[in-house]
Amino acid sequence: MYTYPIYAHPNDLERAASYIPLPEQTESTGSPADKRRPCKGIVGIFLSVLFLFSLIVLIVNQRPEPQEEVNVHQQKPLPSTPVSPVTLKPPSRGVSQGVSEKTFREVSGEPVYPWTNAMLSWQRTSYHFQPEKNWMNDPNGPLFHMGWYHLFYQYNPDSAVWGNITWSHAVSRDLIHWLYLPFAMVPDSWFDLNGVWTGSATILPDGQIIMLYTGDTSDEVQVQNLAYPANVSDPLLLDWVKYPGNPVILPPPGIAPDDFRDPTTAWLGPDGKWRTSIGSKVGKTGISLVYTTTNFTSYELEDGVLHAVPGTGMWECVDFYPVSTTEPNGLDTSTNGPGIKHVLKASLDDNKHDYYALGTYDPIKDIWTPDNPELDVGIGLRVDYGKYYASKTFYDQYKKRRILWGWTGETDSEDTDIMKGWASVQTIPRTVVFDKKTGTNILQWPVEEVESLRLGSNEFNEVELAPGSVVPLDVGSATQLDIAAAFEIDKEALEATVEADVGFNCTTSGGTRNRGILGPFGLLVLADETQSELTPVYFYIAKGTDGSAETHFCADESRSSKAADVGKQVYGSKVLVLDGEKFSMRLLLDHSIVESFAQGGRTVITSRVYPTKAIDGAARVFMFNNATGLNVKASAKIWQMDSADIHPFPL
Repeated sequence: MYTYPIYAHPNDLERAASYIPLPEQTESTGSPADKRRPCKGIVGIFLSVLFLFSLIVLIVNQRPEPQEEVNVHQQKPLPSTPVSPVTLKPPSRGVSQGVSEKTFREVSGEPVYPWTNAMLSWQRTSYHFQPEKNWMNDPNGPLFHMGWYHLFYQYNPDSAVWGNITWSHAVSRDLIHWLYLPFAMVPDSWFDLNGVWTGSATILPDGQIIMLYTGDTSDEVQVQNLAYPANVSDPLLLDWVKYPGNPVILPPPGIAPDDFRDPTTAWLGPDGKWRTSIGSKVGKTGISLVYTTTNFTSYELEDGVLHAVPGTGMWECVDFYPVSTTEPNGLDTSTNGPGIKHVLKASLDDNKHDYYALGTYDPIKDIWTPDNPELDVGIGLRVDYGKYYASKTFYDQYKKRRILWGWTGETDSEDTDIMKGWASVQTIPRTVVFDKKTGTNILQWPVEEVESLRLGSNEFNEVELAPGSVVPLDVGSATQLDIAAAFEIDKEALEATVEADVGFNCTTSGGTRNRGILGPFGLLVLADETQSELTPVYFYIAKGTDGSAETHFCADESRSSKAADVGKQVYGSKVLVLDGEKFSMRLLLDHSIVESFAQGGRTVITSRVYPTKAIDGAARVFMFNNATGLNVKASAKIWQMDSADIHPFPL
């Protein structure tokens, strides 16, 4: 019998009844598109007709003359004719089916900027993974098998917006150069007819591969399904079989049918049973349920929960894995014992951020306890403080490391995504280890393989940055770069400062326009020559009257683009800078994405940037110090980055 957490109010459970599974159904032989759920009822038809009529009237009134459509995939060069402004608010996507909002709505209602084909073409990344076209979101079931890294991902084969979710598939020898493969799974069965949603891979000791994934059923209930390779000896794992007895797990009593998704990689307990965790909520309490199994076809719900945090809302894409406190290598998901902590991570549906915490796992009681309750899941540390969500790790048994994948969506308008024909990228895979110096966090770092793309480099050593100074760095075009930079501050000025910006916060600071005694200082990237567009990545030091100083690591998008229909947030958080450490950052810059790592990966920020002028050969890099009372000495090594080879597999 499932035991609810003591802080779940009984009224929270009234709306959530147990799911009665559908009877066995005979599958049609039509295509997945034919099997999508039809509209129901005369009211729905009437509303659809009314909407279409209104749309036609709006188009006639707003677009009296036809405009040539921008198409970045067309071979023939297009003129730089501005796109007509569009003010239609895009529809919400995903929420009505019980998943996170998949539309970036912060710029809804803004007129579309007159993007040219050159601008939109430039936004496509060159060494980050993304499909050839259309929509992509969560990474799914990453694994290493017979010499190949496999990545599955949520994909819409029909459009650059979310919908018709299919599992697409790609393979790589090195996590950088990728080959697109045919779809692994499509929504063609009653138990996943409305979407083959997020899931995880488990490699069994005998080499068998188990894939558990969430299916959105034909009546829009979230269930957990089993799939496995048709031929595990195939290095490419081209063919996948859905278990005929799916679904293998149904929403339990008290859990709403649309609050039950994203099974983790399974781990083996001391009793010989496998465990997997599934995200959910009770009222406003985010929870991770635990199921046990011996055969992956029948499951038992454990009493209680792995963990729960009141006020955090729905937990999606839960991830659970061990890290060594003594060794630099990664660990298999089933590893436990002395010298090991466990990371529990959840993607919070309410605010679309990934949070994690370090703690201790009791394999007998199946309970995880955070080291610091003030840094619990959802209220403490984030995996990434920028545009980043639905992250997933896997154990790379080939190189004995834990690899982290993360999805970064677009922060432009949906209309623009449709024009350019694609949306979303995956961040560069990152290794994850325990930070032995602090003992309070993990370290994330780009996989070493990305360094194989480095071309020529430029070095800038001990550049003196007086207060208010900006220094250009001559590296040529600054569109694809790997930057390693370090900053040393005037310690006498720091010690002489009694108080500076107590209560500073990156997100509410107003960005680098606001000068303080001890910050900001750092780099300006994706900037044009006159700095009319720029994206600063920087440190800011706040100091209290007690003499303590806190360092903040921030990324400021407020002046990143002339366009109004793009997000322009200031991201960031605190970062520990220990005695004897320089202020260090590494940036992976690839057209419209900037991944920023501070202090060896203690704090990470991913930004999406859409400049209109600072593109191609016009993009520049600068060092800057906008502090009013601090001298800074800066050094940097900047590599030009080659493009990755990403194309269809020659089957």
